[in-house]
Amino acid sequence: MAEIKDPENTVIMETTKGKVVIALFPDLAPGHVARIKELSREGAYDGVVFHRVIPDFMAQTGDVKFGKKGGESFNPGRAGMGGSDKPDLKAEFSATPHVRGTCSMARSQSPNSANSQFFVCFTDAPWLNKQYSVWGQVIEGMDVIDQIKKGEPVSDPDSIVSMKVAADA
Repeated sequence: MAEIKDPENTVIMETTKGKVVIALFPDLAPGHVARIKELSREGAYDGVVFHRVIPDFMAQTGDVKFGKKGGESFNPGRAGMGGSDKPDLKAEFSATPHVRGTCSMARSQSPNSANSQFFVCFTDAPWLNKQYSVWGQVIEGMDVIDQIKKGEPVSDPDSIVSMKVAADA
């Protein structure tokens, strides 16, 4: 397993394909990191599907409203259109590039609309640089991310089984 240097700023995401370890960047995107940790600690991401997975680009998940299997509002047809009941986040754009394994927040056209959804880059995506809030980097398990079922929408999608802050695991 990857060496976890800062358990309070590391998340362990168990997926239907295996385990992924993500180092968080609180200095880069403190508001986004706080939200990821808050939702992880609430169990909000547990059961959430990867609703939009584009080969050679990214895997998107995190719709805790419409994308949570077993949730009261679960609706595969609407997965990707919801978020949490928490307020949207102010953009925290940085010069950190979107490269393989980058974790970044999804949003609408409004820069300040990120809420709970996020994506993991399969490959470098420089056109996203300085336009999306980077909050973490996969330090173990990119081979797992590579195996997630592809599609827009995904038929019988993979999901997050559990997502926990390493300090709590």
